Amino acid sequence: MGQRHILHCDCNCFYASVEMQEHPELRGKSIAVCGDPEARHGIVLTASYPAKRMGVKTAMPIWEAKQHCRDLIVVPASYGKYQKYSSYVREIFRDYTDQVESFGLDEAWLDITGSLGLFGDPVKIAKEISDRIKRELGITVSIGVSFNKITAKLGSDYKKPDAITVIEPDTYKQIVYPLPVGDLLYVGNATQRKLGSYGIRTIGQLAETNPETLKGWFGVMGYTLSAFARGLDQTPVAKQNAHTAIKSVGNSATTPRDLATDEDVWLMLVLLSESVAMRMRDLGSKCNVVEIYVRDNELSGFTRRRKLDNPTNVSIEIARIRKIHPHMFRHTFVSILLSTPDIGVATVAAEAGHAQPSTTLAIYTQVYHKRQDSIRSQMSETLYKRKTPER
Repeated sequence: MGQRHILHCDCNCFYASVEMQEHPELRGKSIAVCGDPEARHGIVLTASYPAKRMGVKTAMPIWEAKQHCRDLIVVPASYGKYQKYSSYVREIFRDYTDQVESFGLDEAWLDITGSLGLFGDPVKIAKEISDRIKRELGITVSIGVSFNKITAKLGSDYKKPDAITVIEPDTYKQIVYPLPVGDLLYVGNATQRKLGSYGIRTIGQLAETNPETLKGWFGVMGYTLSAFARGLDQTPVAKQNAHTAIKSVGNSATTPRDLATDEDVWLMLVLLSESVAMRMRDLGSKCNVVEIYVRDNELSGFTRRRKLDNPTNVSIEIARIRKIHPHMFRHTFVSILLSTPDIGVATVAAEAGHAQPSTTLAIYTQVYHKRQDSIRSQMSETLYKRKTPER
């Protein structure tokens, strides 16, 4: 099989760019698109480049962001607009290939291997896509041009904004090996810390580590990390409208106040478990692994996972995972993910809330968001009615 030609396109500061396009008076200013402080989503989702240069970062609380940048303009998130622009961007992608795989609203992979005869070489196609998005939508993209999905993603991250980076097999080591190991897709904070404890801080160092050693540290995932670091990835880019097997079902919510009692925790777990169980029943599936992610109001988090004795789609059986360290769940944020029996535990994201496979995220946000809103409404109403006991 010949070399593939893959693009990874990343819309620069996407939410902020959309807001500046819709409100020209914001252009060139320090802005941060933020969640709703009243609903305890008061963190920075995206910041413009002037704000980033002042130290404003994604996931930073609004109060802290304003300490870094006194002139910061806080803009409430408007997801309808972002979904609209995201669909416009994908319409442009589909003019060049039907193999377009979304990775969130603002990123996508394109396999243009079969498009070269129609549109020219990969760099020409990337340049044309970049120019069209800028001209037609008023936002910019960074594009990685490479031979597989992992290396294309490294390319789009390599230089921003409004840039095209080419990574070929013969230039891979020169460009990629010096990069921090955390730049590699699926290396989250916990994995990066663990690798650092072994003296592995660059992708090159990871690539040169014996795969068997990595397996000893990370299980079978160690083989994957080794392959990705060496630029080896045969994962196909999904075709437009392709239906893939659902690997996990999840739901999450931010509570209107801290969970202060065991009863508060139990209520949260039951509400989230019922939502997830309902989805699995609709899909005709069951889970055999339950994972809970908890994040507190200082953005510190941890994950707990448990394999069930028998597959289930019954909410009360899912919620009973609380029996694992119940005292540790008195926090602000609870997220439940479940893996289906035929897929196994490796399909569930465990890196401190990092992304699941993009198909799962798309289903989660596009199909189930109405039910999630219903769960949040029930949760808010119940928790607000109950007086918080003194600690």
